[in-house]
Amino acid sequence: MKIIITGSSGFVGNNLSDFLQNKGCTVNNLSLRNKDWKTHLPKSADAIIHLAGKAHDTKNISDPDEYYKINRDLTVALFNEFLNSEIKEFFYFSSVKAAADSVKGTLTENENANPMTHYGKSKIEAEEYILSQNLPAAKKVYIIRPCMIHGPGNKGNLNLLYKIVDKGLPWPLAAFHNQRSFLGIDNLNYLIHQMLLKEDLPSGIYNFADDGALSTNQLIETINKALDKKAKLWNISKSLLEKTASLGDKLKLPLNSERLKKLTESYVVSNQKIKTALGIEKLPFSAEEGLIKTIKSFQKEK
Repeated sequence: MKIIITGSSGFVGNNLSDFLQNKGCTVNNLSLRNKDWKTHLPKSADAIIHLAGKAHDTKNISDPDEYYKINRDLTVALFNEFLNSEIKEFFYFSSVKAAADSVKGTLTENENANPMTHYGKSKIEAEEYILSQNLPAAKKVYIIRPCMIHGPGNKGNLNLLYKIVDKGLPWPLAAFHNQRSFLGIDNLNYLIHQMLLKEDLPSGIYNFADDGALSTNQLIETINKALDKKAKLWNISKSLLEKTASLGDKLKLPLNSERLKKLTESYVVSNQKIKTALGIEKLPFSAEEGLIKTIKSFQKEK
């Protein structure tokens, strides 16, 4: 099986490339940073997996135009090349944030998209273009909406939480009760490989998430479990913490409104559609197993 991957130098691309090659696939890494990338795009392959994009900037200092140039315009150009090639399948890695920045209940693929950030808007505009085009009968297109991806070697909010626990500091946000979905890189790799193998998989939008959801308090407990520590959970007034976060916006402190929201809001994502389509009951790794693997990798990097 011949696979083309964009964004292969990133965390997901690097892991997925290695995984697929270990499964016997031939992987061609395509860099869209080269102005002449079209001349390097093979005209024939089993699939192209488009991972390259501009990630969400939680510090809100990025130029908004960059999101649209990279996430929308480059995707449009690549998809047009796909339509005019002999490549059979197109995988576009979008994001759950293309559908919604906040979720009430559980997010499914039927949600009416209403992104609030330039990141989410640029992703949904790319999706809308892809879905608006006439797709030849022999081709398939899959729009993947992953939730927060993690795994060994990946930094972010998980690394922040790890440092708090590793230093023996108490978790001060225990007063917030939420539920969040995560996506371990091993489950992501598994799902993509199964989609590549499935010959009659319908085109469409598919959410990616681990089975089940965890609260941030449960996440803290899981990190402690991985580090063989006892969890320290503090119930501090929500209003006090929210005022502190607002102050953090002005003083550029580590705790700001955006980070507080990410750490305490609920965001549950359903993965039932992709599991039903692939005929699987559960993913290889539970949310807790994947998180423990990620956290233990932080220990090794110390």
